[in-house]
Amino acid sequence: MRPAGLRPVWLAGGVLTVLVALLAGLAFGSVSLPPVGVAAELLNLVPGVRLHSGLTEREVAILTQLRLPRVVLGLLVGGMLALAGAAYQGVFRNPLADPQLLGVAAGAGLGVTAVIALRGNAAGGDATAGLPFGVPVAAFAGALIALTLTWLLGAAGGRDRSPATLILAGVAVSAFLGAAQTFLMQRNVDTLREVYSWLLGRLATAGWHDVLMIVPYAAVTSAIVLAQRRELDVLTVGDDEATSLGLHPQRSRYLLIIAASLATAAAVSVSGLIGFVGIIIPHTIRLLGGPSYRSILPLSVLFGGAFLALADLLARTTGGQAEIPIGVVTAFFGAPFFIVVLRTSRSVAP
Repeated sequence: MRPAGLRPVWLAGGVLTVLVALLAGLAFGSVSLPPVGVAAELLNLVPGVRLHSGLTEREVAILTQLRLPRVVLGLLVGGMLALAGAAYQGVFRNPLADPQLLGVAAGAGLGVTAVIALRGNAAGGDATAGLPFGVPVAAFAGALIALTLTWLLGAAGGRDRSPATLILAGVAVSAFLGAAQTFLMQRNVDTLREVYSWLLGRLATAGWHDVLMIVPYAAVTSAIVLAQRRELDVLTVGDDEATSLGLHPQRSRYLLIIAASLATAAAVSVSGLIGFVGIIIPHTIRLLGGPSYRSILPLSVLFGGAFLALADLLARTTGGQAEIPIGVVTAFFGAPFFIVVLRTSRSVAP
């Protein structure tokens, strides 16, 4: 049976969820702003539109210079992490595949840590502020190295890379790269505080610089992965079926792996290690909207972005004076969800 395509009602629901997350993220915080005024001020950003929002100059500055880049960054990072998770799950035919569990995030983190440490030694001070535009390249290199190690280690006991074997390999690679990261931090103690703050996941220091840095990566990787959504549907059936339809399974896999790794690397480079987004969102969409990647991939971008923007809102409004790291918030929701997915996968396993 041919998988159903993207339903307009789900697309509309995803767009509406993004708009709600955007408005909530902009309106609420240490200084509450009226949602109607926020919406009017957002419309004022459209050329030719001029509405009276009722906000003071100070409130407009808070909205446009502090909250808007942070919320936009959350939407981009969440969308990329969810898209990468969905792509990995389709490529590896593994419901537990995720940038964190495959070691990809750890590899990207090691690459960024190296840049932070070297930059901190060279400049002194906060090494995470205004990271250079080449940081995602270092993160991408680390992500590909980690994924290669996971893939090779998963085949160490034979050619059969089962889901459980890949997950165990990813955990081992993550532990190894985490040890290398710790060693690097110990050798550069002046940057420990900045690196630890970054590792826990944060959007607190986000500015338009960070947004502009990852927009090109988000656009390219999203276009590549979304263009391969039909191929992912065919790959779930098998390589023989894909070949008979004129597709090239291995080429599609490599392209998807590279694009998903680049998306993960770009997200990690600006937000730190934020886990479970790539598991929670694709699985929820799969349960509610069906197994077709023609639906899962575009909806993952929308709902993943909205989820992380709302998680960031929760992180900065429930911790009092000390803001909760966003990685802690996503782990709070993701750990129980992961257990449910694990039990469900085992129950349906042959």
